[in-house]
Amino acid sequence: MKVTVVGAGAVGASCAEYIAIKDFASEVVLVDIKEDFAEGKAMDLMQCASLNGFDTKISGATNDYSKTANSDIAVITSGIPRKPGMTREELIGINAGIVKTVAENLLKHSPNAILIVVSNPMDTMAYLAHKATGLPKNRIIGMGGALDSARFKYRLSEALGCPTSDVDGMVIGGHSDTGMIPLTRLAVRNSIPVSKFLSEEKLNEVKEATKVGGATLTKMLGTSAWYAPGAAVSAMVQAIACDQKKMFPCSALLDGEYGLKDISIGVPCIIGKNGIEKIVEIDLTDAEKANLKESADAVRVVNGLL
Repeated sequence: MKVTVVGAGAVGASCAEYIAIKDFASEVVLVDIKEDFAEGKAMDLMQCASLNGFDTKISGATNDYSKTANSDIAVITSGIPRKPGMTREELIGINAGIVKTVAENLLKHSPNAILIVVSNPMDTMAYLAHKATGLPKNRIIGMGGALDSARFKYRLSEALGCPTSDVDGMVIGGHSDTGMIPLTRLAVRNSIPVSKFLSEEKLNEVKEATKVGGATLTKMLGTSAWYAPGAAVSAMVQAIACDQKKMFPCSALLDGEYGLKDISIGVPCIIGKNGIEKIVEIDLTDAEKANLKESADAVRVVNGLL
C-alpha cells in the first residue's frame, strides 16, 4: 500500500507520521514545492523508525510527482494555512489553483488513486477536485467532518468530565465556523444520550465551542492546527487501506441525498477500500434539515467564487 501526501507542512508531516506509526502502509511519499523540505521531513521521520517500531518507508520529493507513481491513496494538504482572523473561505483564490494542479499531477502518475482533500476551504476544494478531474464520486473525499467530529467529542468529554472513549457523536454540514452542525441530539455516552447528563444550555456551549474549534486554535497558535487534522486524515487513510468500512462524517459529492445535488458537503459515509462506499442518510429533525440547507447555501456561495 503506497500513500502520497502532498504538502509537507505541519498537517502533512503529522499525517505521514501517524500513518507510519500505525504501520499499515508499505510506503509514504511526501511532496512539497519547497526545495529539500519534503526530503528533510522524510529523513527526520525515518530516523524515528527504530524508536517507534515501524517499517513503513517514508521518502520526500521536491515537486517531482513521478515519485508518487502507483499510489493507492493521495492526500492533498497543500495550500496556504489560515492566519488569525482569516476565514477558511478567504483562502479560496490561492488554494483553488494549487489543488487543481496537484490533483491533475497526482492522477497523471496514479490514475487509480483515491484522493483525500484537506486544503481549505475544504468543501469547495473537494468540489473543485471533482470538477477538475471527473473522477467518480467515491474517489474524492473531503476530510473536514472527521476532524470536526473529533473536536465535538473532545468538547463533550470535557463537559461530561469523562474519557473521550466514553463519548460518540458527529458533526455534519460545511467545514466552516458557521456551517458545522454538531448533532447534540444524537450524541451519546456509552449509548445513553448526553442530554441525560448535560443541560440544554451546556449542550449549546459545547456546540458553539465545536463550531469555532479551528478558529480558537488558530488564534492561540498563530496558524492552523496540525495534530488533530493529521490524525483525522490518517484514520481515513487507514479505513481505506485496511478496508475497515468505518463511518466518518466527510465531505462527499451529493446527488439527491439529503435533498442536495451538485455540492460537496459533510455527511456520514462508510469508508472502505473503494473510498466512499455508501452515503448514510440519517433522519434529521426539521431544524437540523434547515441548518443543513443553510450550510449548503453558504458552501454554494463559496463555490461560486471558483
